[in-house]
Amino acid sequence: MRTLRGRVAVVGIGETAYYKRGESPDAEFKLALKAILAACSDAGIAPEAIDGFASYSNDRSDPSRLAAALGCRELRFANMQWGGGGGGGSAAVGNGAAAVATGMAECVVVFRSLAQGQFGRFGQGPRRNVIQGDGAHTVPYGLMSPAQMFAMKVQRFMFDHQVVQSALRSISLASYHHAQNNPRAVMYGRPLDERTYEDSRWIVEPFHLYDCCQENDGAAAMIIVPAERAGDFAQPPAYLLSAVAGSHYRAGASVHNTPDYATSTFKTLAPRLYEMAGVSPGDVNVLQSYENFTGGVMMSIVEHGFCEPDACNEFFVKERFLAPDGELPLNTSGGNLAECYMHGLGLNIEAVRQIRGQSTNQVAGAQVSMVISGPMVTPVSASIFGAEGVL
Repeated sequence: MRTLRGRVAVVGIGETAYYKRGESPDAEFKLALKAILAACSDAGIAPEAIDGFASYSNDRSDPSRLAAALGCRELRFANMQWGGGGGGGSAAVGNGAAAVATGMAECVVVFRSLAQGQFGRFGQGPRRNVIQGDGAHTVPYGLMSPAQMFAMKVQRFMFDHQVVQSALRSISLASYHHAQNNPRAVMYGRPLDERTYEDSRWIVEPFHLYDCCQENDGAAAMIIVPAERAGDFAQPPAYLLSAVAGSHYRAGASVHNTPDYATSTFKTLAPRLYEMAGVSPGDVNVLQSYENFTGGVMMSIVEHGFCEPDACNEFFVKERFLAPDGELPLNTSGGNLAECYMHGLGLNIEAVRQIRGQSTNQVAGAQVSMVISGPMVTPVSASIFGAEGVL
């Protein structure tokens, strides 16, 4: 009985336009409202029906203020997933689902909003005269940006398993390929080929420019209701089969001192994810895997059982990841690399679109759609959505 499987459904999804970082004409709070209103319109409900909010990674759009602006009749649930940056995306879905499944709320919005022009860039290192705490052991020696920090884990994995650069390249090429069919994507109309990838500048080895996610402004939102109400809304429901979050032993050890270093942090989560959902890797029709950097996608796919670590060079080829006919269609909206970096919540929205049959790169008959959120941080999370026939 202690499960989320089939207990709730996503019945509304919404997004704003996506902008290059710092270029949104709207403030972060207004972006959040726009995405939530779009999700309400998609579901065919009035915003007053919302009674709960769930977000992650220190989202600054306060639920009480959102409820007032939206005219919500009552606020019954307000939740923030701590830590982990984009690793909180599927966790926020799970938290909102838990509130609905247990009767704490009836209609919860999961949302994320970013306006980096207001609050600063995600991808830069700190600019200050004094560094203290964990950063004092890394920043003075040049380990400053997210790319530098995560490159160390990926380099170790690639060394241990003799992975070559083409494995990472395949992920980037697949994302850009899918973005060319998606008019919402920031990289729509900007295709990527192997030569352009290889000729692009190094950011920090093993990451070329096109191995790194974008920095964008915008907002995204999802509406979760009890499964028994799923048929009352305008759109086909996507049922939540599973949502898990957490990390392994001493994953949060400071100063790059975790015992299991070359990991995307999903080794203990993946078994729980599949157990709750009642599926295996072979049942997954389409995968959305958070790309802060392509190396994290590779490690996540390995740790979720799609590929053995020593088989990455053979497994990671572009054709395998292309919709509609690839063996494992990957990041079918363009993902964080080529659609938009909405801190990963856009991947959950694309997973729902695939279940609905509404993706711009639709996988025919998709019944099981999976999301991996925020590799290499702690905590991380993952979720699986399914069509009614899977229940």
